[in-house]
Amino acid sequence: MVRLERLRADHADALLAFERKNRAYFARTVPDRGDAYFADFPGRHRALLAEQEAGVCHFHLVFDAEGRLAGRINLVDVQEGSAELGYRIGESAAGRDLATAAVAAILRLAADPYGLSELTAVTTLDNPASMTVLTRNAFTPTGDTLIDGRPGIRYTRRLPS
Repeated sequence: MVRLERLRADHADALLAFERKNRAYFARTVPDRGDAYFADFPGRHRALLAEQEAGVCHFHLVFDAEGRLAGRINLVDVQEGSAELGYRIGESAAGRDLATAAVAAILRLAADPYGLSELTAVTTLDNPASMTVLTRNAFTPTGDTLIDGRPGIRYTRRLPS
């Protein structure tokens, strides 16, 4: 069981703690956010909320069956019916199919109420878990890419209208 909550101002403290706790874990497979992200987290959080309010992004926190913050999942760069999907599941929740369930849940939100018709996602080639999550959710590989200089693959998923 997974629950998504749209990002809110009162999530700031829990989200910062989650990001700090999982920083080294995430850096193994995705580009590190850098020290500036943590140094100005309150400002960054406010900026994310402003982007969400403007409708250019949709940010969500992922909670596990026990109600613990387990990750985050986002739809960014929303334009002309499409967006890019990104997600992070914390180390303590990894391997429990939460990412697969969270992506399935965001697919439903992307189609309705967000009105999107297509999502893209990218992952590095050394992140087979993420590739599995995407293929389990009917994303199809559409080409090679570089992610901060690391070889990766781009995926696409059409959504029902």
